[in-house]
Amino acid sequence: MNSKYPMVNLSSFSPIHFLFYSLVTDHEALLKIKSLITRDPYGALTSWNDSLHLCNWSHVYCGKRHRRVTYIDLSSQGLEGSLSPHVGNLSFHVGFLLVTTAFKEPFLKKLIGLSNNELVGSIPKEISSLTKLTFLSLFNNKLTGGIPTILGNITSLELFSVRGNPLGGGFPNILSQWKNLREFYARGCNLTGTIPHEIGHLSRLTVLSLANNKFCGVIPTNISGCSNLEQLYLSDNELVGSIPKEISTLTKLTVLSLFNNKLTGGIPTILGNNTSLELFSVAGNPLGGTIPDTLGLMKSLKEIYFGGCNLYGTISNSLYNLSLLANISLSDNQLTGGLYSAIGARLPNLVFFQLWGNQLSGPLPASISNCTSLELLELGKNKFSGPLKVDFSKLTNMYIINIDGNLFGSKEADEMKFIDSLKNYTRLQMLSLAKCKFQGVLPRSIGNLSNQLQELWFADNQLYGNLPSSIGNLVGLNTLALCGNQFTGNIPSTIGNLQNLEGLCLDENQLSGQIPDSIGNLSSLITLYLSSNMLEGVIPSSLGNCHHLLELYLNDNKLNGKIPIRLLQLSSLSITLDLSRNNLFGSLPIEVGNLNMLTTLNLSDNNFSGKIPSSLGGCSSLSQLSLKGNLFQGMIPLSLNSLKGLVVLDISHNNLSGHIPRFFEKFKLEHLNLSYNDFEGEVPMVGVFANESAFSVLGNRRLCGGIIELGLPKCKETSKFTKKFHLYLIVTLVASALFTATCLAYAWCKKKRKSHLSQSSTSERHLKVSYNRLLKATNGFSESNLIGTGGYSSVYKGILFEDNDTFVAIKVLHLQNRGAQRSFMRECEAWRNLRHRNLLKIITSCSSIDFQGNPFKALVYEFMPNGSLHDWLHSSRNTSRLNLLQMIKILMDVANALDYIHNHCLPTIIHGDLKPSNILLDNDMVAHVGDFGLARFLGTSYQNNSTGIRGTMGYIAPEYGLGSEMTSNGDIYSFGILVLEAMTGKHPTDDIFNEDLSLHKFASMALLDNVIDIIDVTILNLYQEQRIVLQNNEENAKKIEECLTLTIKIGVACSVDSPTQRMDVKMVVRELQRILDTLENI
Repeated sequence: MNSKYPMVNLSSFSPIHFLFYSLVTDHEALLKIKSLITRDPYGALTSWNDSLHLCNWSHVYCGKRHRRVTYIDLSSQGLEGSLSPHVGNLSFHVGFLLVTTAFKEPFLKKLIGLSNNELVGSIPKEISSLTKLTFLSLFNNKLTGGIPTILGNITSLELFSVRGNPLGGGFPNILSQWKNLREFYARGCNLTGTIPHEIGHLSRLTVLSLANNKFCGVIPTNISGCSNLEQLYLSDNELVGSIPKEISTLTKLTVLSLFNNKLTGGIPTILGNNTSLELFSVAGNPLGGTIPDTLGLMKSLKEIYFGGCNLYGTISNSLYNLSLLANISLSDNQLTGGLYSAIGARLPNLVFFQLWGNQLSGPLPASISNCTSLELLELGKNKFSGPLKVDFSKLTNMYIINIDGNLFGSKEADEMKFIDSLKNYTRLQMLSLAKCKFQGVLPRSIGNLSNQLQELWFADNQLYGNLPSSIGNLVGLNTLALCGNQFTGNIPSTIGNLQNLEGLCLDENQLSGQIPDSIGNLSSLITLYLSSNMLEGVIPSSLGNCHHLLELYLNDNKLNGKIPIRLLQLSSLSITLDLSRNNLFGSLPIEVGNLNMLTTLNLSDNNFSGKIPSSLGGCSSLSQLSLKGNLFQGMIPLSLNSLKGLVVLDISHNNLSGHIPRFFEKFKLEHLNLSYNDFEGEVPMVGVFANESAFSVLGNRRLCGGIIELGLPKCKETSKFTKKFHLYLIVTLVASALFTATCLAYAWCKKKRKSHLSQSSTSERHLKVSYNRLLKATNGFSESNLIGTGGYSSVYKGILFEDNDTFVAIKVLHLQNRGAQRSFMRECEAWRNLRHRNLLKIITSCSSIDFQGNPFKALVYEFMPNGSLHDWLHSSRNTSRLNLLQMIKILMDVANALDYIHNHCLPTIIHGDLKPSNILLDNDMVAHVGDFGLARFLGTSYQNNSTGIRGTMGYIAPEYGLGSEMTSNGDIYSFGILVLEAMTGKHPTDDIFNEDLSLHKFASMALLDNVIDIIDVTILNLYQEQRIVLQNNEENAKKIEECLTLTIKIGVACSVDSPTQRMDVKMVVRELQRILDTLENI
């Protein structure tokens, strides 16, 4: 291998600790290096033996004169193991290369490629002894401890790369010694402080990459001293102040990347002097000002990214003189005016054209037809108007067309005919024309669009006519939104061909006829909106085949008949079932109790009759329930006492009778409507009944009492005999009702599981979160908003909506890391099937591109204000600690979550990475299990799954290390370790544990002697305090000690080596409940 640089690259192994010993021969040193390689899949080191001279060994290069090793190239060999300290003894050695995949740094692209690895520890100071070293690359590992100042001794160094290591610390005072340095890469290293002024002394520097760190302060003005600088990356920091005018003197600069900082003061006009600039990015800075005319002097410019910069005014005409421009992003500003009519002739090389979120107006120039390389066109949320005159047939490379939220439209009947010109778009993935003023009929040619098309958004226009049956050809669709138009006729049965469809929105049209049975073929469907049409006939029972359906809206139609039993057996329904304002009749089937994860149930304004079934109490996750405007009669069943999460309850305008149940007083109701029934007796005065505006009892003539504002008559007092008789009668009736309910439950109902989901409003049904919204929510993904970082992602705290100060947690995937994309897909796949009060609630996701055109993926979760269990166990920031009762409740919550994903999900889900940092606590200290990035669906095969052990060291089941498939028993092992860690306060990888002593063995031994000796001192102190309080009751003190012992036994029983002998999760739940009951009764 020929290279301009002598090299040392230590970027491809598992955890390594560096030591350097005394001088040995090259032969011995190489054999020492080989001895620590544990895996050599391609036999790269097979020839490293005594049968050949070392200079004939594979991947070893020697000097012709001295016959000493000068270079080792082990690139792309998949080696695993440790790097021997004897590498430092190769005294003639000037290059060491261990790589696996393609390198992404701009300059090194021509030389080498390095992948993500897991080197740990600090950068060894002994590297400083390699005095001939000119190339040092350690990037994309897990090295910590900062950049050692002693490395300044390597004065010959020309390239230094530590990118992607969480080094921390500030900039070392060594730059003045690196006079020969040409390339410096320290992106994503958690470096802090300010950028030192010494940087200006590096006159030979060509590349400076300090992006994605925590640098604050200003950009040094003496950076002008780097007169040979070609590429400057300072993005994703916390830099303030203005862009230094001195940058204009860097005439060789081709890349200037400053995005996602806090820079102000506008774009300096003098930067027009940087005529060599090819990429200019300042996106995500609150710069203000206008686009300077001097931009037109940068004739070499190919990419500009000015999105989210608070820019105003018009798009400078000088921009249209930059004929080499390929990527333009001016999105999310306050730009006005129109586009130059000859833009296509002036900018023929456009590939990426992003202008969304401005106030641009006028027509879309027809000359864009000349931009035949165009791939992405995003013009949404502007004021563009008029007909589409672009000849789209010439733009066949497009994969995203998004022009929604404009005023397009010609009022001509055939204005949708332009879709005919998209038939050769083989790469098209997204077509969004929503919220415009398009009129006309949807042409049959819609079915000729690419089978790669995933999203089709035509919502909120003025389209009419029938839905073409050819729409069933778009088999790649996962989202079809045609709502808010004037479509008529039937829903075509071909809709059933779209088996990848996850979201179908046909609401707010004038569709008629029956819902086709073929809709049951949409097995991937998550959301179905058919509301506000004129659909008639019965609800097809085939909807029972949609096993992933989370929300169903059939309200405001003319549907009749009874509710299909199969629909009520859809355990996936967990957000909304809205059948209101139809002509449905009959009794409410007892199978409604199967919907134990449902949050909102609306059956109002139909003709349902009979009694409210007691099985409705099985819908334990309900937060909104409306049965108003029906013919229900009888009393409110006592089983509704289990609906403790209800926030809204409306049962008005029925024929219900009896007394108002007292258990409503204990609910956290915000609205309760009992009006226009036949209730009698006293109105309660506690809870929701204490707030006149929160409830209504109008139209019930036999009610009395209540708060004075109701103006009801006082209730008559009854004699003691009458009271006793009434009590006897009530007890008799309740006993009879309970007996009947029990019989019915035994005959018809499945076993219920308790889960609780927070309210999900139908107003969020079309919620789409953009990259820009997440950027703003987190203050530009700032360090102050960062609450956690992992191998695949970083989690930020933010406020998603300006009118709502509720915090959310935003998990941003590190897509540059191998496995992150797969982790995102697994987590989305898992959350699609999960709804439980002890699982972290996902709010939405974002799969988009950032202002640089790079892929961006994020998940938005409910924020857990009390952090993780790991924080409570080990963080010094938490001054308070968990007591025994709190700890058992948390373990109980986790066990319930495991029971749910293992035994009540179809298919069964394996978490794969259960540990304290993935157990999050809400305001009420209720535990929620999160992070399903390594989850598996039992019975599902996964491609490219031979990536080694997945999970976290210390919690991984031992059978996984032997190559076994992931099973629910593996989660039980992790849970057992978690229990022992929670009770002992010891991490499974603490220094006291080794091959001879594990956390499991440590706890097992204590069971034979005295369990109290291993209990965490915090829990023990609280236990001892409680024991003093209970010293006069030895029986209770003994019960507490028994609870401690039983909990340790559960942890030990769950973490035995044999998977089949581990404790069953159902038994775990029962035992923890028994412990919890004991503690709560002391």
